[in-house]
Amino acid sequence: MIAPEAADDAPRLLLVDDDETFCGVLSEALGRRGFEVLTALDLDGALTLAERCAPEYAVVDLRLAERSGLELVRRLHELDEHMRIVVLTGYASIATAVEAIKLGATHYLTKPADADEVLAALHRGDGDPSTPAAERPLSVQRLEWEHLQRVLLEHDHNVSAAARALGMHRRTLQRKLRRPPPRQ
Repeated sequence: MIAPEAADDAPRLLLVDDDETFCGVLSEALGRRGFEVLTALDLDGALTLAERCAPEYAVVDLRLAERSGLELVRRLHELDEHMRIVVLTGYASIATAVEAIKLGATHYLTKPADADEVLAALHRGDGDPSTPAAERPLSVQRLEWEHLQRVLLEHDHNVSAAARALGMHRRTLQRKLRRPPPRQ
């Protein structure tokens, strides 16, 4: 856990990502934009910081080692329902985006996202009705990936239980989950 020095009147932001390098780079960038950035590399450290320091903002990675950032989103929202929370992930899916918003996240961004995109998401209040619909339907590979993510979420990220529900071998599901998500 790192809590760099900042001005007393700077808004407090909790940044949680298990990638220490990414966390450091984004922390510095957000610090230059006027935030007092508190960083944690895991869920337990983040909760300790949140309870002690009461941040107004949070940026949470979806995957925190073996745990889900969605659990942290729920707990942060319980601590302060007015906290602005952005979920940041390299493993975006429709199911996790919907769950993040239901659990209290303000916005959901896919990596790579820079500090300006994070800042815009933190301050964005309402949805944008002018957002265009996709030009073409999702590919079969992306639909399969979305389905696997939804079933995994329904089984609290328990790979064995999700594999049983899908009627596939656990190792097959693990292999599919290790692949990066298809773009379209």
